[in-house]
Amino acid sequence: MSTPFDELLILSSDPDSETKLAALRSDMLEAARSSGPDSAQNRTVIEVLGEIRQRGDAAVAAYTEKFDKVALKPEEFRITVGALAAAHASMDATLMASLRQAIENVRSYQSKIFLGHHFAFSEGTGMRFTPVRRVGVCVPGASAPLPSTVIMTVVPALVAGVQEIALVSPPRHEGGVHPVILAVCHELGVTEVYRIGGVQAVGALAYGTQTIGKVDMIVGPGNSWVQAAKKNVAGDYVGIDSIAGPSEVFIIANDEANPAWVAADMLSQAEHAADSSAVVATDSESLARAILEHLAQQLEVLPRAADARQSLERFSRVIVLNDLDAVVALADEFATEHLEIQCGTRSREIADRIHNAGAIFIGPHTPVAVGDYWAGPSHTLPTGTRAKFSSALTSNDFVKSISLIEYSAAQLAASADDIIRLAQVEGLDAHARSVQIRQPD
Repeated sequence: MSTPFDELLILSSDPDSETKLAALRSDMLEAARSSGPDSAQNRTVIEVLGEIRQRGDAAVAAYTEKFDKVALKPEEFRITVGALAAAHASMDATLMASLRQAIENVRSYQSKIFLGHHFAFSEGTGMRFTPVRRVGVCVPGASAPLPSTVIMTVVPALVAGVQEIALVSPPRHEGGVHPVILAVCHELGVTEVYRIGGVQAVGALAYGTQTIGKVDMIVGPGNSWVQAAKKNVAGDYVGIDSIAGPSEVFIIANDEANPAWVAADMLSQAEHAADSSAVVATDSESLARAILEHLAQQLEVLPRAADARQSLERFSRVIVLNDLDAVVALADEFATEHLEIQCGTRSREIADRIHNAGAIFIGPHTPVAVGDYWAGPSHTLPTGTRAKFSSALTSNDFVKSISLIEYSAAQLAASADDIIRLAQVEGLDAHARSVQIRQPD
């Protein structure tokens, strides 16, 4: 039976399957990569950042009016503590209970994996962990509020011991920030919240302005403008979590998978935006065709069907390969943000063979939504194959390690000749003398 999405099917037996796969990977990478240094977008970002650095609040206000169509005075950037408390008091009790439990789940997980309390000092060396002092958090002003982003970025920072958190979000809700975002901030004790977003918010956090204090690290998602701004300030002015691209999922499935569930999980990523991607790889052609049928059926009743359809057509495919070995190899090559494994009794076995993924969702009862909202690991994950070299945001990202060295006179004496020899071979005589001068005549 044919479906409206038959063009999404790639069969390894087709002579042009490799070309189709290469084109898919190229398109996904292009969508995930931030604009190049000479692009028009990056030139604009650099211009805006330069203005923020030089003019501070005045430039933030000007660009907020230009880009967000909201006129704010600098004294109106920050949302009052009273407004945070009022938003918290206005929340539905059932929703608040769910948010509290999600917060507790994240706090519990992030505390369990936190390395900052570990301390070792032996034979003259050791290490001490200290939290980043001040962190800026970006929360997008999406078409719907994203309280989960607040939880998944702020809670790990709190677990790490970060003392100051400044949160920014564009004024997209009646000239301010959505009440549910404010309510979660109040629940978490975040009192420094600004109704600014975009490049100007990143610049304000990175450089500081007359009313916004400079931060040491910026985390959180955002559109391509926000990511380009983070990339431009990273390293010189602040640390960042990562450069985040469009949301993506790769699903490994065999004939034990439920095709309706796989289709639902594809759509859960596709509805994010038209540039999101949802890729399935399987060794079962019958499963692949069943998934396409369910995609067509479920899309008809999806409220965000327009974006989902574009995502499916542009960046999503159902790929049939000869065996699961080939499927695993392809998943490692794609190195996606989310990797689902729906292989029934073999799911854990397959998961153990994966090297590259932001987060792995194992088994039929673990859709990505479990990680997005509830389980505990942060949903701030590497995208665009960056899982080959970077990881999910955790509490450990908010601490710095300081190496400790404390030698006794006996230890220095025992090592002196070797240290002096190494210093001299590098032509650093003063280094050698700094050791030699401490030795007995």
